[in-house]
Amino acid sequence: MEDQDHIAFIGVGVMGYAIAGNIRKKMSRKAHLYVNDVNRSAAERFAQEFGSHGSIHVVDSAKEAASHAKVVISIVPGADDVCEVFLDPATGVIAAPKDADRLMLDCSTIDCRSSRTVGEKLKDAGSGTFVDAPVSGGLPGAQAGTLSFLVGHTAPSDSDPMSRRIEAVISMMGSPDKFFWCNSPGAGLAVKIANNYISCTTLLTIAEAMAIGVRSGVDPSLLYNCIKSSTGQSWMCDNVQPVPYVLPHVPSSNDYKPGFKSQMMIKDISLGVEAGREVRIEPKTGETALKVFEQAARDPRCIDRDGSSVYLWLTGDTTEDYAKKREH
Repeated sequence: MEDQDHIAFIGVGVMGYAIAGNIRKKMSRKAHLYVNDVNRSAAERFAQEFGSHGSIHVVDSAKEAASHAKVVISIVPGADDVCEVFLDPATGVIAAPKDADRLMLDCSTIDCRSSRTVGEKLKDAGSGTFVDAPVSGGLPGAQAGTLSFLVGHTAPSDSDPMSRRIEAVISMMGSPDKFFWCNSPGAGLAVKIANNYISCTTLLTIAEAMAIGVRSGVDPSLLYNCIKSSTGQSWMCDNVQPVPYVLPHVPSSNDYKPGFKSQMMIKDISLGVEAGREVRIEPKTGETALKVFEQAARDPRCIDRDGSSVYLWLTGDTTEDYAKKREH
């Protein structure tokens, strides 16, 4: 079997676990999937769950995973993690055998400068082509295989075989009608950071608005339905509604089971604030939201829960309060 049939996947956290699951289901049953994660038990759990769809090998390093594959996909928490995965001289992808044809897709959300630096160093080392390909759509999109991809590469064309390879790989994870080709290294991340700036600050605005309405005596479900049919409607309001039991499918109605942890909100807002300052845009909204989430992420009601739990920090409520109200 050719190495080009095999795929290496680095990072099976909440999002990565679901994304890698779709890859294993859609890639050739004869091909091998090499999985690596700092939490080996998560990788082993993944292998048990999806092993019926084809061979899965849990390996000890990104180097080992890349040594067997022509395609490497990664999704890890931050820039330091991306650098370790790809550039560590002992365990990183750069330590694997040189391969100019290797495709490396990084789906992490990090700053543009770090991503470009990683790509340049890998290219200089003869390790292959590194492309920023952050995703949007959250855990539901990852599970359904309908993610949007913001790709730091030119659009697919027959004159560029690498672009066609990128398209084929991301088609196992997302919807082709939601692939956005941003033309240059780091540009996919620039779009992602801008999008996240909106989604994170909007979530806080929704939480505040819902709290104001509820405290004013409006039933939360009625309030949501009014907003949904008015100018305040948004994707975040419909899919990450912060008030428990208004919508059945959102984290707040499932004890704020994290789609995106409160602590990670700090990272995403920080990226937007830093990006704004770099291009001389004063990020006032982001700076305010950052201060709020920094406090909320230290609150026991919000730690390791979905970012929409900021509603509990704002109101002083607990999930037990809402469970009791629901019983009555």
